[in-house]
Amino acid sequence: MTEPMEIERALALGANHVVGRYSYDLAEQVWWWSDETYRIHGFEPGDVVPTTALVLAHKHPQDRARVSKVLQTAARTGEPFSSVHRIMDAHGDQKTLTVVGQGRIDPDTTQVRELTGFFVDITAGIEIQANEAASASIRSAAATRAPIEQAKGIISLALHVDPEEAFERLRSTSNHTNVAVRELARSIVALASASGTTPADIADALA
Repeated sequence: MTEPMEIERALALGANHVVGRYSYDLAEQVWWWSDETYRIHGFEPGDVVPTTALVLAHKHPQDRARVSKVLQTAARTGEPFSSVHRIMDAHGDQKTLTVVGQGRIDPDTTQVRELTGFFVDITAGIEIQANEAASASIRSAAATRAPIEQAKGIISLALHVDPEEAFERLRSTSNHTNVAVRELARSIVALASASGTTPADIADALA
């Protein structure tokens, strides 16, 4: 089971991701973690003995069942796998990780003997992505708001009303004509920019 697009988007952001290695001996039920993997989970190396129960206990409750299913499938098939999910580390901090790996087949039994791979802490990348999305939303809102504010000013001057009344005129015309306020505002701005436009023309546009 893979989630390639989510992983690619996070890793493509260029943050300094922390990468830890792991292996899981299925027959012996023994995990091995690199020092980085311990620290990703909020521990110092050797603080705890990693187990399947410990690994799943740190998964975010909303992601735990999905991650468990990924591991079960990998243990059964040995096929390469990846998953993006959240954990709560030993300090109670939420992190976003991707785990990637594959199975190693025992040539004698043809059964999956071991899972090996990497934990990658992509929290920083996800935060950058969220900040960029928020910034884009702000820019989009500002771009939408700018012509509305311009139109309010034009209407205020043309009709000798305050900005609040100007917006009410704009909104009322929008409702009456079934034209979005931002589109109507753009048309008012364009009309005011045209040569020879008079206050009466602005009033007519709002009639």
